Amino acid sequence: MIIAEFAIFPTSEGTSVSSYVKEALKVIEKSGLKYVTGGMGTTIEAPDMKTLFKVIERAHQAIVNMGVKRIHIDLRVDNRVDKNASISSKLKTVEKL
Repeated sequence: MIIAEFAIFPTSEGTSVSSYVKEALKVIEKSGLKYVTGGMGTTIEAPDMKTLFKVIERAHQAIVNMGVKRIHIDLRVDNRVDKNASISSKLKTVEKL
């Protein structure tokens, strides 16, 4: 399972970008992938990199379609290949400490 933290927002549209972030979240929700939205980004579970990148590409296109001139994307990926991991399993591990 791929776990990724992802943030996308325009840098050309002033100080309030919530409407653009909301459009990206609609794409993520429509994908059917499990996700958790936080104050600075969204964590997504994907079965593979191709699926993850497809969702990111669609979120990017949704914001492009809103007419923005510049988009910033942050992406951090955890590809644990030695065991099955999920958002909830990572949180449970931290909570046990």
